[in-house]
Amino acid sequence: MKRKATAVWQGTIKEGKGHLSTQTGTLKETQYSFNSRFADGIGTNPEELIAAAHSGCFTMKLSGNLTEAGFNPERLETQCTITLENGTITNSHLEVSATVPGIEKGKFEELVKEAEQNCPVSKLLKADISVSSKLNQ
Repeated sequence: MKRKATAVWQGTIKEGKGHLSTQTGTLKETQYSFNSRFADGIGTNPEELIAAAHSGCFTMKLSGNLTEAGFNPERLETQCTITLENGTITNSHLEVSATVPGIEKGKFEELVKEAEQNCPVSKLLKADISVSSKLNQ
């Protein structure tokens, strides 16, 4: 499987602007700029998109792990925070909150750790990856 996205940029780094489009059309000429990346401008930015990709991938992997282990997750919610420092993405922190009937905390943490290490986006990133989890009872 291959997926595609396209970026178009016009102008200088600070005054220019660009847009992003995805193969599926979910993003269609979605704007991004220096201000949307480094300040509070309108539009998205690469770090926000990486955060969305990592949280989505990790959550699906965790759901698969739970299902394989015989549990039926009612709700999994993951927030990902990407840290950009000195021009380098240095950290991706995942915070997951889960409602999974019948699971013990130790088993849950084991499956969370496996998802953290083995979701495809985690494997791609060279940044430090950390996760904190909360199991709702």
